[in-house]
Amino acid sequence: MKVPMMELTEQYEQLQDEILGAIARVMKKGQFILGEEVRQLERDVAAYCRVPYGVGVASGSDALHISLLACGVGEGDEVIVPAFTFFATAGAVARCGARPVFVDIDPRTYNIDAGKIEEVVTSRTKAIIPVHLYGQCADMDPILDIASRHSLAVIEDAAQAIGARYKGRSVGESGTTACLSFFPTKNLGAYGDGGMIVCRDGELAEKMRVLRAHGSKPKYYHHVLGYNSRLDELQAAILNVKLKYLDQWADARRNVALAYTERLERLGEFITVPHIEPQNEHVFHQYTIRAKNRDRLKQYLKERGVDTMVYYPKPLHLQPVFAELGYKPGDLPETERACEEVLSLPMYPELDEARIDYVAETIARFYSEET
Repeated sequence: MKVPMMELTEQYEQLQDEILGAIARVMKKGQFILGEEVRQLERDVAAYCRVPYGVGVASGSDALHISLLACGVGEGDEVIVPAFTFFATAGAVARCGARPVFVDIDPRTYNIDAGKIEEVVTSRTKAIIPVHLYGQCADMDPILDIASRHSLAVIEDAAQAIGARYKGRSVGESGTTACLSFFPTKNLGAYGDGGMIVCRDGELAEKMRVLRAHGSKPKYYHHVLGYNSRLDELQAAILNVKLKYLDQWADARRNVALAYTERLERLGEFITVPHIEPQNEHVFHQYTIRAKNRDRLKQYLKERGVDTMVYYPKPLHLQPVFAELGYKPGDLPETERACEEVLSLPMYPELDEARIDYVAETIARFYSEET
């Protein structure tokens, strides 16, 4: 049996008529940049995140970069980030001329360890970027407390976590801003790149709108150096169709995760299934296990038609591009251990029980043959 890591065509087939209708609507209007489709998506995504403002941008990476700039982060500043996340989190900091300061993770959730943040705060620290990894929120209250005491911005990297909740609060309700990605494989995915920043502050939202359009306000008058980072109308129209189904898909993802856990938790000697903090509502962008003999298991599954991914094989503090920051192996042990053990299994709303059974049975067979 073939089980892909992510399957996008099944979802498209279900929504084909709606999506083609939305695309045709844009084509007939002839408005392709920052039109009504983008404005509608900004309103609706902001409302979904329970905040007043949304700013559509070209990607989740740009959402992080523009958020940092709007919050005043620049040359010589420091921004605290987890070392176990996608490169864009730290890359956005470096592109501002600031220094990423890496912090270890909670080994159960893979999110930044809030208890280790304050020890790295300095007079140069301007912001904290908690990443809601795999679809589960970081422990926000202690992070917000630290930020309040040190006058720091909190930029939520929610690229994998639209719809997730922490103590009943949506991503975006807690931080200064929250950054979303609409990359095609995300829970709310476009058919190309796209992103959005949501926030509660109207003045900050306006700064970000100016920054996304070459720093121009009014048009052709430039008081700041901005960027060309705009979410286009076609992608927004597609996302306007998909947003209506997001909660339904999140429920389906949780059901897939539950099915995996029911089948895999008996293998506790060899793997660790995902841990969900009781205050969180997880949206399972990924279903990620820790696995003994991870690399051999990955190869075994591949040979039997099951795609898997390692998110992430090398921690950010040990990436060559950040060598000048002076981190060395052993500095962030939980991050480094996670990079050696994590394995993400196929996860998408349309994943049926037959394929879930096959994945779980193949994993069990691997460990039975190993022992």
